[in-house]
Amino acid sequence: MRIGELSGRTGVPARMLRYYEEQSLLHPERGGNGYRSYRESDVHLVQQIRGLLDSGLTTEIIRRILPFLDRPEEIHVHPECLTPETAELMRREADRIHQRITCLARNRDAILAYLAAVGPAAGPARQTVR
Repeated sequence: MRIGELSGRTGVPARMLRYYEEQSLLHPERGGNGYRSYRESDVHLVQQIRGLLDSGLTTEIIRRILPFLDRPEEIHVHPECLTPETAELMRREADRIHQRITCLARNRDAILAYLAAVGPAAGPARQTVR
């Protein structure tokens, strides 16, 4: 399939698919005309890449673990791919995500405190799920 069809089936813009290729996450074949040709399995692969990126992993980490993801409906990392270097990268990434969560929670609390302080003039406050 061509890049436009893969984009349509995954919801990932063609520009991002080309970026995934630049980052060695996707490896489409090239036709004689230079057009990219994707396999059916690339639909699943792009969905996995999207999910991993959405969870906050970097393309460097994804590149290391992607060859070991082997289940179509879930992310299962084969134990052989967890080298000490990859484990350290993932630990640092988990720490970075934790820092982001802490910062976002602090900002949310500050906004809610502000809304509570200004009272009814700000309109009805919405409750958030914690």
